[in-house]
Amino acid sequence: MTNYSSRYASSPQAVKQYDTAQLRAEFLIDNLMKEGEITFTYSHYDRYITGSAVPTTTPITLETIDILKMPNFLDRREMGIINVGGNGSVVVEGTSYELGFKDALYIGSGNAEVIFKSDDAKNPAKFYINSAPAHVSYPTKKVSLAEANKLQLGTMETANHRTVNQMIIGGIVTTCQLQMGMTELKPGSVWNTMPAHVHDRRMEVYFYMDIPENQAVCHFMGEPQETRHIWMNNHQAVISPDWSIHSGAGTSNYTFIWGMAGENLDYGDMDVCKITELR
Repeated sequence: MTNYSSRYASSPQAVKQYDTAQLRAEFLIDNLMKEGEITFTYSHYDRYITGSAVPTTTPITLETIDILKMPNFLDRREMGIINVGGNGSVVVEGTSYELGFKDALYIGSGNAEVIFKSDDAKNPAKFYINSAPAHVSYPTKKVSLAEANKLQLGTMETANHRTVNQMIIGGIVTTCQLQMGMTELKPGSVWNTMPAHVHDRRMEVYFYMDIPENQAVCHFMGEPQETRHIWMNNHQAVISPDWSIHSGAGTSNYTFIWGMAGENLDYGDMDVCKITELR
């Protein structure tokens, strides 16, 4: 079963007027990781799709969705997948790629058959999915967590000591515009993406995971001088427009997956906002 919804883009002027309920309705994605289903949210920010596939006793086949107006989901799209559950596999045009916990897979455009499988239905794979439009078909490639390019950032003193795992990114995987990776905060650290920044040339989606039971993450968004916040639970995602900061602080350490798309593949292409000037 495949379900999808669509979200239109909102201007920063409009978002200033949103109350909590409308802010969550526009930007929070809270229907992920449903067993036996594929769920997608289509955002009109850079035509980005965020979703999940959780196969249990039977495999799940990737199907196209009406909004794409194409026979196959990946006819004009590329896809990134990170497994956040038990061991599983993704079969792409007959080739099987085994994905353990926190392993990633890039699938290039033009692949018609994609099948999701779990090794154990009682501990199913939970495939977190991002997809963006693509104009060239690049090779499918698996990137294990061990193969990621790892950056050690922040300090314990500023509560943001973290490991950034660059996975689907230039130098590791060739893509049209999709980039994905995973940031793991060290015990005792809670802040992500500090100092905050914006990048007009690409949008982003954050997926929060490894949040302990009875804990949460407060995600900050909005223009640097007009910030808002959304409280996030485990396995929820949030859309970040190109004009918005994207940062967060948890009541415990946690992990988040970042995915982005736009006209620039330069990871360092961002405009940093001074912490003391955020409002």
